[in-house]
Amino acid sequence: MKAGHVANVTRLCYTKSMVTINGKFPGPRVIAREGDRLLIEVVNHVPNNISIHWHGVRQLQSGWADGPAYVTQCPIQTNQSYVYNYTIVGQRGTLWWHAHISWLRSTLYGSLIILPKHNDSYPFAKPHKEIPIIFGEWFNSDTEAIISQALQTGGGPNVSDAYTINGLPGPLYNCSAKDTYRLKVKPGKTYLLRLINAVLNDELFFSIANHTLTVVEADATYLKPFETETLLIAPGQTTNVLIKTKPYYPKATFLMTARPYVTGLGTFDNSTVAGILEYEPPLNEPHQSPSIKQLPLFKPTLPPLNDTAFATNFTTKLRSLATPQFPANVPLKVDRRFFFTVSLGTIPCQGNQTCQGPYGTMFTAAVNNVSFTMPTTALLQAHYTGQSNGVYSPDFPSHPKSIFNFTGTPPNNTNVGNGTKLVVLPFNTSVELIMQDTSILGAEGHPLHLHGFNFFVVGQGFGNFDPNKDPANFNLVDPVERNTVGVPSGGWVATRFLADNPGVWFMHCHLEVHSSWGLKMAWLVLDGKLPNQKLLPPPADLPKC
Repeated sequence: MKAGHVANVTRLCYTKSMVTINGKFPGPRVIAREGDRLLIEVVNHVPNNISIHWHGVRQLQSGWADGPAYVTQCPIQTNQSYVYNYTIVGQRGTLWWHAHISWLRSTLYGSLIILPKHNDSYPFAKPHKEIPIIFGEWFNSDTEAIISQALQTGGGPNVSDAYTINGLPGPLYNCSAKDTYRLKVKPGKTYLLRLINAVLNDELFFSIANHTLTVVEADATYLKPFETETLLIAPGQTTNVLIKTKPYYPKATFLMTARPYVTGLGTFDNSTVAGILEYEPPLNEPHQSPSIKQLPLFKPTLPPLNDTAFATNFTTKLRSLATPQFPANVPLKVDRRFFFTVSLGTIPCQGNQTCQGPYGTMFTAAVNNVSFTMPTTALLQAHYTGQSNGVYSPDFPSHPKSIFNFTGTPPNNTNVGNGTKLVVLPFNTSVELIMQDTSILGAEGHPLHLHGFNFFVVGQGFGNFDPNKDPANFNLVDPVERNTVGVPSGGWVATRFLADNPGVWFMHCHLEVHSSWGLKMAWLVLDGKLPNQKLLPPPADLPKC
């Protein structure tokens, strides 16, 4: 992969130069099989520092290949290269890769498709064809300028000008009809759509007119299949769906559309991306069969922008297969319990200027009131070399310092602290992590992504988590297993995971603006006793800071 070539790309009648991989937007597909070892060389030919994250890959004992800048590696500098070297163990399904530094993932992203081993089959009927569908965004202006301006002024960043499907905004935007993704299908077949949300800051509803979707996988974990007209997908998440085409040529075309699910008070791109599902006409049709343009076009109906009831109903349907072949290994005994508040907040404006955040402050975001400060040395390197002094401290709070009515009237003081703090876990610790949204500056949904692990989502609810009542209702039988989980707006989510992977593992909100504001932290999992439970030495070509 050449991180690279700055390519000129035109959408909505705007041409801009953007950082791409191999000149492609979106970037190239990476296809592998479960058990494969991948060696991916990334060569940096652009002025920006680059780092690539393989989103959802467990990275067992290969933490140096995980990719978040200043967490597991320093970024790759201009004219330098780095080989990401890792093996895919016990995973199959749809994942993706993206830049993990600043906001470069707005143009640097692509699908990572892991097929089952050669003799293994899917736990559902083999589809006629498999199609990756990546939701992304188009910004007329440079995203690096957008976030640096927002961080200087303390206000919210400008929003995108369009959403895209496989890089194309579609016919509902001005000057964009020619840039429409078309999915051509045959009647009477089953297709597997591999959906990926690579959007920076918005969860999306997605639907295809007059067609039912069967959800079979999320975040590369098989699910108990269920049917739906519309699905919800947060940034960082993937969802595989089967779509059965009509048994006959329908003499119509069908829009597939996506638009945001909005919970916060901030601005957002209130627009709709559309692609077209079109059937191949039968070969025996006479040549005067109507052209595509003359066919009726059906549109799906998406839920209202703030339809939290739909969102909740959808997420509660996601259940692991939990079969002998694909078990749900939920930790039943818990060694360590954590309660994290995830929230927006403020910090005072620097100097005597006025900022664009609430009441002239700067927007920030925090976990347990700690807004994470990115170090200038990679955390994993500092840990491995035993030189963590001055880089991070091992004292991230396991509970918020002050307890208040998290989802009630917010406190008067919305200021948060900051620091580079980690949670240290002995190898094989089983963790229960409750994440609680707060109403500080308004309740808002947060898709939290954990690197290096999947977590089991054992419970969720609205209001404040009640440690005396809520655990009685936890699902420890077939909870969904994912790498990115939505903390409900004005509610909580309960997760469990086993810390069986030594290294430093980032956890952050996958809404890029919240991550930029500090809604992130990291877990340090210590080595175990056996050789296969230890962090390996860094590769010789690990980038320098």
